Amino acid sequence: MMDSPNRHLHIQFDTLVPDLDADVSKFEHLIRGICETFEIDNAAIDVSIVDDAGMIEVHREFLQNDHTTDVISFDLSDELEPGRTFQLVVNADMAARQAAQRGHSPEAELALYITHGMLHNLGFDDRDPKQARKMHETEDGLLQTFGFGVTYYRDELN
Repeated sequence: MMDSPNRHLHIQFDTLVPDLDADVSKFEHLIRGICETFEIDNAAIDVSIVDDAGMIEVHREFLQNDHTTDVISFDLSDELEPGRTFQLVVNADMAARQAAQRGHSPEAELALYITHGMLHNLGFDDRDPKQARKMHETEDGLLQTFGFGVTYYRDELN
């Protein structure tokens, strides 16, 4: 997928996990696809891939919570500036654990976390069951479209 001349997406990955078993270029393709789907033409998106310790550090600093989690997303967009600015922090250790339980690859699980964070930044919410179902169905649709397959509702399909 190529950016059109009037599309400006800057996507950066900081992989802070030494033995990451994932193809980051697939994640970039996914993010570009999400932006295209939701008509985001101008964005700077930074994705940090961390371990449990790194996630706890971010969780503690920004949300005053001492536990690990799967993804933390920040919409740092300034309404006075053109474009969107997103920062995502995803947990590779949790992805490995959850992938083993769910029966798919850690790469697909990380793709789920990236998609989940992006959707939060695009206004999706998962606080109540109806909104959560819509968000997770949207995630699985995007993950299927961009080559990762169903991850969240996989068990319900079998």
